[in-house]
Amino acid sequence: MATELSKAWELFESGDSHGSMRVLRSAADRLPPAETAPLVAELAKGAGFEDLAEAATALTARPGEAERLYAYGYACIERGIDAMAVPALREALGLVRAQPDAPVRTGLFRRKPTSQLGLRRVLLELVSALEACERHTEALAVLREHDARLDDWPDRYLTVYNALMCGQILLAREVYEALSAPEGVWVGPGQRVGRMLERAAMLPPVDEQDLRGWHYVLTGGLLTTLSPHGFDQGMSGRWAYLQDDFGYCRYGLERLLAVLAATDRRPASVGLLADRGSRALGLAAAQLLGVPAAPYQPGTPGVLVVAYDLNECDPAVVAQLHERADDELLFEHATCWTDPPAVTADVSTLLGQIVSAPWEPGLRFDEDGGPQEAEPDQRSAEELAEAILAAAPTAPEGDGRTPPDAEDSLMAFATRAAIRPATGPRDRIRSAGPVRSSRFT
Repeated sequence: MATELSKAWELFESGDSHGSMRVLRSAADRLPPAETAPLVAELAKGAGFEDLAEAATALTARPGEAERLYAYGYACIERGIDAMAVPALREALGLVRAQPDAPVRTGLFRRKPTSQLGLRRVLLELVSALEACERHTEALAVLREHDARLDDWPDRYLTVYNALMCGQILLAREVYEALSAPEGVWVGPGQRVGRMLERAAMLPPVDEQDLRGWHYVLTGGLLTTLSPHGFDQGMSGRWAYLQDDFGYCRYGLERLLAVLAATDRRPASVGLLADRGSRALGLAAAQLLGVPAAPYQPGTPGVLVVAYDLNECDPAVVAQLHERADDELLFEHATCWTDPPAVTADVSTLLGQIVSAPWEPGLRFDEDGGPQEAEPDQRSAEELAEAILAAAPTAPEGDGRTPPDAEDSLMAFATRAAIRPATGPRDRIRSAGPVRSSRFT
């Protein structure tokens, strides 16, 4: 532990604040919060995070106090370093839980409790931090441990959500069915987990490596291809890095057309998004479908909206896709699973962490298999669409150790999923869910 903290200090003193924080994040659970707080205070000052610097300094001055640990953990969450918040909030929870109940007195000499910090308040912040780190099994465990102290909303709703995110469908359903009716801001989240449970009942995932099944349960979206690399090394069908090509773009469109046919969906037109990649893919899709293409207008009947990567699209336009009509479909070729887009697509070709589009600069391989740096493709969207249409529809070659991704299996899945098409708002699902994959850090 001392070695990791010393390394973090060394990096900070050498001017590498980002490297210092990476070390702290990775070792957070092994380092006492009061020992890391002085360095966090210095890092926070450098970043202009005065609230975090103040909370870290206060914890350094008087470690072991629940209120200061809570304030520090809260500030860490506010500044996006949830990994640092977890051990502080765990320690605060333990201290609050160990406090004896204050005697109940009435009248002028009523005794005040020794701490104004309630267990439930600390618990919910800890769960928030664990969720942000996608540590859903731990979040569920701490919620179940203190279930007698919980309210239905949002407390036991969080039990349902975290149970789903770590694959415990039966527990999620049991708790969900016992919840009281949600009110106010909790109506939407309650309906969202309800839809997840409905999809799980209709089309249960095979196991905790069933990426397509869990993607459908959690998002309502259909994933048409699985990565043929690294399945036995923890990728489970996702890409960590992909240098995309025109053949895979065409392959993704062909699988989209097959899904549309299997589910009896016939788009009347294609809605084009403004970025060059999405426009190119949309023009190619319109040609293959034999339907007109025009700039996307919300509310267009029977429209298929086509995006290459929603994270690269105009956020204002993406926000308009949050709620869609029953006959309006959103297709995204490259869906980022570590930074999910603001809305969930109805159909995605692939889930990747870093995807380099065929027209972007990147690493390419010549005919002899040698790597070379490729220049960006400056052609117009119309020309890129022609390149997509001219390419042979091929998926990347695999490593030979990944289960096959046969089209007939996808069609069977899509046909069953079409019985209950996605409805309601297409919320961003921030977690990767029960299917874990290795990622770049």
